[in-house]
Amino acid sequence: MNFPSDLKYMKTDEWIRIEGDTATLGISDFAQDQLNDIVFVDLPEVGTTLPTGGTFGVVESVKAASDLFSPVAGEIVEVNNLLRGTPETLNSDPYGKGWIVKLKISGDANNPDLLDAAAYEAWCKTRG
Repeated sequence: MNFPSDLKYMKTDEWIRIEGDTATLGISDFAQDQLNDIVFVDLPEVGTTLPTGGTFGVVESVKAASDLFSPVAGEIVEVNNLLRGTPETLNSDPYGKGWIVKLKISGDANNPDLLDAAAYEAWCKTRG
């Protein structure tokens, strides 16, 4: 299992990388492993505004479908169109080519529910 230390994580298994006023969002290695073979990603439209905790898509696998939740508020400025044709990229490269959306952050990006890599790894261990 991979838990990059430059990211923050939500207990719902999304990760966030903040660079200036832009946030890149995706799902963790733990999440893709639990889902198994990802077969579809429902991507939002560019321009969609999300509140903190707002749903920005769905990831479907052969096992389950999971909503995706934004750890910060913002406007979607880019979606990863690669995932439309090759959703399995989330399985092979969840922190690189498998990013899902980019947001222009609005308001405070300091979500107290975000975990650092060590805390998220410990959280994952409690779940099996």
